[in-house]
Amino acid sequence: MNPVHILAKKGEIAEKILFVGDPGRATLLANILQDPKLVNQNRGFLVYTGSYKGNIVSIATHGIGGPSAAIVLEELMMLGGKIFIRYGTTGALVPEINLGEYIIPTGASYNQGGLFYQYLKDQACIGATPDFELMSNIVKTFSMSNLKYHLGNVFSSDAFYAEDEEFVKRWSSRGNIAVEMECATLFTLGKIKSAKIAAVLVVSDNLAKGGQWISKEELEKSVMDGAKAILDALVSYSN
Repeated sequence: MNPVHILAKKGEIAEKILFVGDPGRATLLANILQDPKLVNQNRGFLVYTGSYKGNIVSIATHGIGGPSAAIVLEELMMLGGKIFIRYGTTGALVPEINLGEYIIPTGASYNQGGLFYQYLKDQACIGATPDFELMSNIVKTFSMSNLKYHLGNVFSSDAFYAEDEEFVKRWSSRGNIAVEMECATLFTLGKIKSAKIAAVLVVSDNLAKGGQWISKEELEKSVMDGAKAILDALVSYSN
């Protein structure tokens, strides 16, 4: 099967991919690479391929939500992608996590149905967890970079504007420290499609503190501060 959304050619997509939701973030992070080449801009799913410390890496846009991320993941795998680190934003669900800090998810909770039902063919819930060795590599590079991170489970939501005080209490009481929209889908597909996937999330807001939001400038600084540690983890990973 040939991709219908990512119109890059085979050979233009690296095996190792930094995966982001925002096309603007893909363009920003592409500046870290040597000789980045824009290999897809169809549908706004910007994909850049370049070199980082002598390793070929792609930086790809997956859009918002599980279905969008699933489409792009499937198509990048068709084009040779094998190892993925999602780098996105998240809302903290517990008060002790501060804006601009990082969360390295150890797993992702999700609601049954929808995309998961179509892939799994029943109402089963499988463990949506990242590749352990890739996640461990991220923990190592973040520790070496002295970046403040938190390890824990996140909840992957399909409804950005359905989050209220009851939502925060319900999902934090179930052991989730943050909410985002793609990790459960990506971790699940990693298991059933034999891809290596992990994630790093920048805390952009804290729902446990009344929805406090980070400034655009502070967010961009945290994104750039964490990017090299993530790329170090990606290129040093060997499967």
